Amino acid sequence: MPSRRPVRRTVSPHRPAAVYAALLLPGAAVAALLLSGCGEAGELTSAGPTPTAVGPVRLWPDLPPVTAPPYDYGESDTARVPGVAVPGGDVHRVDPVDVVRAEVAAHPGEYSGPDGMYEETARQIRECGTKPRQCPVMTPYYRDLTGDGQDELVVGIRMPEQQTGLRVYMPEDGGLTRIMSTVDQVVGVQLAGRDLVVRVVSAGIPGYEYRTAWSWDDQQRAMLPTRDEIVRVKPVPPKPASPTPSPSPSPGPGGT
Repeated sequence: MPSRRPVRRTVSPHRPAAVYAALLLPGAAVAALLLSGCGEAGELTSAGPTPTAVGPVRLWPDLPPVTAPPYDYGESDTARVPGVAVPGGDVHRVDPVDVVRAEVAAHPGEYSGPDGMYEETARQIRECGTKPRQCPVMTPYYRDLTGDGQDELVVGIRMPEQQTGLRVYMPEDGGLTRIMSTVDQVVGVQLAGRDLVVRVVSAGIPGYEYRTAWSWDDQQRAMLPTRDEIVRVKPVPPKPASPTPSPSPSPGPGGT
């Protein structure tokens, strides 16, 4: 089996929507919230004076424009799932194993890119009907991630080397369009509003993890990694306490 990973990781993880909720408030609204409190328990109270906002300063304004396009990581790649019909546009009526199996059949031997799959995983998917206990396709989830009033299908696929493949499918024109595909060492996935927040192990910073929020982009017609953060998940160990000095012995009888 090829040693490379089946799907490229995104350029960087992305910050979940909840972190940005407060940042999107205008300064006046934030100030109004801070100053509108009263003495009732549980209500907002004043946080005191806040520092004056300072606008961004552009560094190196004479940098030349970029002429060569950056490397394409495939974040906006989408694909029509061949041979899968969606009655009434209802993804709840579609078998997720059939969806992934159709993609494997359409891209045999594909080990990298959005369609990438380990050969071991592809074989297990083909055998899901006869060996259901070994089927790597996990329980699906459903959520309207595009805001069109119809649920999308969210599929997870267990892969070797503690990796998980994540794919999102949108009902469109009587069939399915895959609007997101990524693989990584995932430690958790959350649905936050219309965002899919993926928590990933940090390889270079022990005790931290990446969190990527994938959001629907109507212009690209795809889920894009729009926000990221690096979060400490292990508490900072407490500093060792300084040794308590022993008290000086009291002078005995006749002492000075």
